[in-house]
Amino acid sequence: MSHGFEMKPAQVAEIEPGMPAFLMPLARLMLWVNKAMVIVGMLGLLAASIILTYSVVGRFLFNLSTDWQDEAAVFCLVGATFLTGSFVQSLRGHIGIEAVAGILPKGVNKFRFALIDLFSLAFCAFFTWKSWTLFHEAWVDGQTTSSTWAPPLWIPYILMSLGMTLVSIQLALQSVARIRVLFLGAGK
Repeated sequence: MSHGFEMKPAQVAEIEPGMPAFLMPLARLMLWVNKAMVIVGMLGLLAASIILTYSVVGRFLFNLSTDWQDEAAVFCLVGATFLTGSFVQSLRGHIGIEAVAGILPKGVNKFRFALIDLFSLAFCAFFTWKSWTLFHEAWVDGQTTSSTWAPPLWIPYILMSLGMTLVSIQLALQSVARIRVLFLGAGK
């Protein structure tokens, strides 16, 4: 039975058209890593849901202290969010503004997409660098959260750093392929 819309089939991550031969091994590795990170992300979401359910039930039925549950769930969610970001980028599934896509000529749109990839790469590279500096500071200074459980802050920072590193690598690969197609016409 249909209610006026049909779900699109699931997208499959694949290597960008126009990927130079010397980057193909890295592109294939990223496909594998992205699939592995999706599994890690699913496990993180499952762990967070189990932890939060335990927290609610434990508080209601047994009046248990739930100091650790909130932070553990947040750490799982941070890991799931950042570690799967590269997979989402490989599908080009991040939010994009398409309001002008229908107005601009095809050639201008290709240039706009390449420019957006480069700006996204610059932002994510900066975010990656900052994430690694936060991880380093937390590790060296032994920073912990302010709760009574006080887990080390390097845990969410390493998850964020690794995730943003993967996103930056994915964007770099996609940028090279898109620019190569734009200027050389390769991989059409």
